[in-house]
Amino acid sequence: MKDPLEKVGHIIIKAIGEDPKREGLVKTPERFAGALRTILSGYERDTSDVIGDALFSTESTDPIMVLRMKFFSVCEHHLLPFFGECSIAYIPNGKILGLSKIPKLVDLFAQRLQVQEDLTHQIGTALQEAIKPKGIAVLMSATHLCAVMRNLQDYDSPMITSFRRGLYKDSPELYDEFSKAALQNARG
Repeated sequence: MKDPLEKVGHIIIKAIGEDPKREGLVKTPERFAGALRTILSGYERDTSDVIGDALFSTESTDPIMVLRMKFFSVCEHHLLPFFGECSIAYIPNGKILGLSKIPKLVDLFAQRLQVQEDLTHQIGTALQEAIKPKGIAVLMSATHLCAVMRNLQDYDSPMITSFRRGLYKDSPELYDEFSKAALQNARG
């Protein structure tokens, strides 16, 4: 076991009283390390890697919305998953971002140890810095297994967080239009 994460997996198995040599567990430390490296791969990239040269000029000033993108993350307090949907809206100010880059930006920050409040803010701030829109809003709805599995056991109460700047902060009507579209049939 050269990978320190494999050692951690082995230690966890032993610490809970299991036999790491049992047939079903022999390769678990290796699988654990690989899974964790994939799930937390957001540390290997930054926003410039994701955005690249996908900024384009536009004359449009109408809202752009990308709704209910699925995401998975890991709670930094309990190292357990949380998952849900992220919706983003912005009003261009001469620049738009290539559509495929928006979910990739969400994944970049979600694939790090997180709390949902910071995740929402990081996504919004990154987009705001990249495209400098007239307004931007990010709305996230998620179910946290650290709460569900440990004690709350309430599957139907997702956590909702938001980020609003510019016109989305100044105009409640504009934000209401976005949030209604984002939360319609939302699943946390």
